[in-house]
Amino acid sequence: MAVTSSAQAARQALADRLREIRVTSGLNGRTLAAAANWHPTKVSKLEHAVTAPSVEDIRTWCALCGADDRASDLIASLVAADTMWTEWRRLERTGLRQANKSVVPLWEATRWFRIYSSCLIPGPVQHEGYIRALLTATKNRRGLTDDVEETVAVRVAKQKVVHGDRRFAIVVEESALRYRIGGARVLADQLRHLLEVMSLPSISLGVVPLNADRTRLRPTEMFFMFDEKQVSAEFVSGWLRITAPGEIALYAQAFQLLTSMAVHGDAARSLILASLEALGD
Repeated sequence: MAVTSSAQAARQALADRLREIRVTSGLNGRTLAAAANWHPTKVSKLEHAVTAPSVEDIRTWCALCGADDRASDLIASLVAADTMWTEWRRLERTGLRQANKSVVPLWEATRWFRIYSSCLIPGPVQHEGYIRALLTATKNRRGLTDDVEETVAVRVAKQKVVHGDRRFAIVVEESALRYRIGGARVLADQLRHLLEVMSLPSISLGVVPLNADRTRLRPTEMFFMFDEKQVSAEFVSGWLRITAPGEIALYAQAFQLLTSMAVHGDAARSLILASLEALGD
């Protein structure tokens, strides 16, 4: 699954609409560029989604093509495409606390969570110390404002959703049980916490063993499925919000495969206990 497939498709759709407006107006690309006082290649780059248009570009394009009435709709499409892919630096420009608060409404509206992680214990079942270690590392790595403690409080409060009638199907790779986020002691506390919360009726926890046959599907990016409405996938530079039904179906299929590779119940507990023992705890 391509990192920006949904966003790129939306941008290309916008580019196609711009081209349609130009062709209908009878203008060629060079004439439009000259009238707008743009570089001669700009029209081609906009129509092939090589360059994303600005709001002013769209207004100018529509005005010169005699399609002022189309501008508002195209600008709305531009905003929608931009919100599919969000860079962390843009999301976190006012700090980690606000970025974490922004997803609370989505969490509260969701009844069925499907979560996969190859590298971390996912948010709904994270221990406070583990959360603090992750946030501190993020703050330091990205040079953000220090609002770690306030953000920890937001993240812990957000976990109340696991104590209700929502369903959480969580699959992690065994490697996620081994990575020493925050050091050995913090990881040990996290693993003990995981053993506790996996007994909650709302949570189904699966662990894909290191020796599982990965022919059908290799480890993928971390992703969260919110009912059948949205998928959020996390990457190094940002996160992707996926709403196209066809792409959501692909993630649902991947999650089903990963679940079938995972062990559950006592077998999953054994893997968690083995990770604890490896820490000497």
